[in-house]
Formats: sequence, structure tokens, C-alpha cells
Amino acid sequence: MDLATLLGLVGALGVITTSILLGGDMMQFVNVPSLVVVIGGTFCVVLFRVSVAQFFGSFKVGLKAFLHKSTSPKSLIEEAVELANVARKEGILALEGREINHPFLEKGIGMCIDGHPPEVVQKMLSKDINLTIERHDIGVSMFKATGDAAPAMGMIGTLIGLVQMLSNMEDPKSIGPAMAVALLTTLYGAVIANAIALPVAEKLRLRSNEEKLNKSLILESISGIQEGVNPRVLEQLLMTFLPESKRELASDSE
Repeated sequence: MDLATLLGLVGALGVITTSILLGGDMMQFVNVPSLVVVIGGTFCVVLFRVSVAQFFGSFKVGLKAFLHKSTSPKSLIEEAVELANVARKEGILALEGREINHPFLEKGIGMCIDGHPPEVVQKMLSKDINLTIERHDIGVSMFKATGDAAPAMGMIGTLIGLVQMLSNMEDPKSIGPAMAVALLTTLYGAVIANAIALPVAEKLRLRSNEEKLNKSLILESISGIQEGVNPRVLEQLLMTFLPESKRELASDSE
């Protein structure tokens, strides 16, 4: 579980709920027709933009914002250098059956053990990276689309409410409550967009960048191991994937 995502979501919704409770009755902020317009309308508009498979697949991608645990690039470098040491001393076949923590690294090493030439390994792993990024981009665009559609549907719901209110103004006392109900759809749309959809989209973008970095690092590691690059040289090469400050810390810890 990603603690930052959980705390941010619970904190944002908690602040909104607390402000409502401090101002009066919670139930006056609950209106089923408004929820139907905003939530149902938003989902339909987003579904209009993509295929059914992409629509439902994006929810699975969205879970990465909450459940994904990133692998430290430094730990990947350490594992890759260790594998390079073994492969250089005992041959690539010595890595067979060895426990490897990262699935993508394990996949690449497995291809090397199977005897695939370097260009084939690089092509297949690069294709894997590109397709992964493509899936992530679809998920990000879906949540951004939700963030765009929700406020618009909220405004549409408000306009519907205002039209209904203005067409029935015989009783002046009913104008205030009717206006409040009309404005609820705008509130729902703003909360869905700014407290949920857009933050999730940005967190997914962050996760995608992290995964792209790690897989690119692994791709370089596999290439070095397969070509028999000196482990020390490989380590220095892989260190370039880290920010300057972290390179210094990694060097100091050796």
C-alpha cells in the first residue's frame, strides 16, 4: 500500500467531510439525482472516448496508485552487479535457477540462459517496456478524462437544476433549497475531479516514470551481462541512472 496516496486521499476527503459536518447537517449534501448525473454522466462520457476493454482495464491500472511498491534503482544495480560477477566468473548458465527479485530482470536473464542473441533480447525487452508504458498512458489519460468530465457534468447538472427551479417559482420559499440542490452537482464534480481523479492520474504518471527508469536500467544490465562487461564498469554505467546525490551516497556506502 502506498502510504502517501492513502494519506492524501483520506486527508482530502476528511477535510471536506469535516467542513460539512461543522457547518450543519451532512444529509443536506446528499442528493441522489445529482450523484446520478455526475457519476453516471462522467463514466458514460469517458467510456465514449475509449473501448470497453480500455475503460475497465484502466481501473486495474489505477490500483497501482494505491498498491504499487516501487523497487529501488540502487537495489536493482546491486543485484545486477552481483549477477554480472557470477556470469563473468562461471558463465551465463550459472545464473539458471538463481533467485532474482525483479520479474523483468528474471525474464531477461532467462532469455540469456536460453541462448537468445543480444539483439533479440534487446528487441523483446524494449517491446515489453514500450507496451507497458502504453498501458500506463491509457490509464493516466482515462483518469485525466474523468477529471475533465466530472466538473463539466457537475455544471450540466447545476444548469438542469436551475432550469427546473426557474420554471417553478410560484413559492419564493422553495427557491433557496432548490438552488442548494442545483449547486450540489457542481460540488460533486469538483470533488471527484480534484480530490480523486486528477491526483490518481498524476500518481500513475509518477509510477510509470519509475517503472520506465527501472526497466531501462535492467535492459542496460542485461546487455552488459550478456556482453561480458566488467562488473565494476557495468556498475559505473548503471549509476548514471541515479541522480548525482544518490550516486555519491551509493559510492560512500561501498
